[in-house]
Amino acid sequence: MRPMSWATRFRLQQYVRGSLWVLPLLGGVLGVVLGEVDVLVEQSAHVPVSLTYSSSTASTVLSAIVGAMAALTGFVVTVTVLVVQMATGTFSARYMRLWYRDRMLKASLALLIGTLAFSFALLRRVESNFVPNLGVSIAGVLVIVSLLFFLVFLDRYLHRLRPVAVAVLVAGYVYRDFVRDEAALAGAPDIFWGVFERGGKQPALVVRSSTPGAIQAIDVRGLLRWARAHEQLVVIRHSIGDFVPAGAELIEIYGGSGAGERDERKLGGMVALGAERTIEQDPAFAIRIMVDIADHALSPAVNDPTTAVQVLDHLGEVLRLIGKVDISGQRWNGQGNVQCGLVIPVRRWEDYLALGTTEIREYGYAAIQVMRRMRAMLDELREEVRPEHRPAVEDELARLDATVLRHFGDSADLDRASIPDAQGIGGRTGPRALSR
Repeated sequence: MRPMSWATRFRLQQYVRGSLWVLPLLGGVLGVVLGEVDVLVEQSAHVPVSLTYSSSTASTVLSAIVGAMAALTGFVVTVTVLVVQMATGTFSARYMRLWYRDRMLKASLALLIGTLAFSFALLRRVESNFVPNLGVSIAGVLVIVSLLFFLVFLDRYLHRLRPVAVAVLVAGYVYRDFVRDEAALAGAPDIFWGVFERGGKQPALVVRSSTPGAIQAIDVRGLLRWARAHEQLVVIRHSIGDFVPAGAELIEIYGGSGAGERDERKLGGMVALGAERTIEQDPAFAIRIMVDIADHALSPAVNDPTTAVQVLDHLGEVLRLIGKVDISGQRWNGQGNVQCGLVIPVRRWEDYLALGTTEIREYGYAAIQVMRRMRAMLDELREEVRPEHRPAVEDELARLDATVLRHFGDSADLDRASIPDAQGIGGRTGPRALSR
């Protein structure tokens, strides 16, 4: 039997994380099992008189609990559907991929279905000469816990309907995954960052995609181990997040004595393709979600520039984090006679910065507070990112100057639109201003 590839395991993990039925199903199974265990225990256990019930009372209580849990489960599902509709229309359709993963939602459904299954398992065992007294009490406690859990669930999602809460959630993925991954790869002498130019060389092996899809993740460590073991140069042809058609080149192998069909399958199994991008190895996707929220807020139908300013708060922090990372691996320059290693195409700092600023600047040109907040963000980035990234920030500031002059050149508010303000408008302003 062929072992499961890394890409298959990754896709399975993604499916489980995004599934709304796996954990609730486990909760239901656990409820049935615990119900049967309770019956076995109570057949030989002594229960205090204060916890005993008549068979009719136990049946009534358990029946009521089963009905209540079924109704409450339906209500949670209804709330979830409403939140999905609101989030898709208010934030970004890309945000829904994170919503599906929320553990609180799955835990709520698992607790409700588990309580229902536990109560039903006890109900079917109630007889005139046997009553699961302890189980009935436990079922009552589970009802109270379920109601409290539901209140926490409702409070959590009412607060998560705020755009700034979504921006915080998305930024948290970048803080966790980007720093962890970059720190793990930093310093590896045989990892090269950049675009590989063949220069007339022909690859010994080309691994192609069998299906179309977006590159969701790459097993960088696995590819690096393979390159070291075979003393060959492994070149990844596309960045994470790119959509590739069927038959597209994914990996090229250079040097060595070549590789066989088995190696081709193994290498192809280290690149996970899917219907859409994921956020684990793709910080640009997180930036895309935040920019989408700001763009929606700046649309004429919504006209909410304050939301865009709040998004810029967290977007600036994400850009600062990326701009301060020191990837100490070598930059591929197409020169030298490198025989072994891994070449990874990565986005430049300029790409991240342009993604995070261009659309917000163009859609928010008429909102003074957006222009001021973006200038404050760029001023902060210019001071804090690595020196080699600062020219890109200067270029964005020049573009912002041109946008402000174009739209406020004949306005009495030119001076106000052209100064930095960390709060957009109403905060402490800086001295910078444009002249007519």
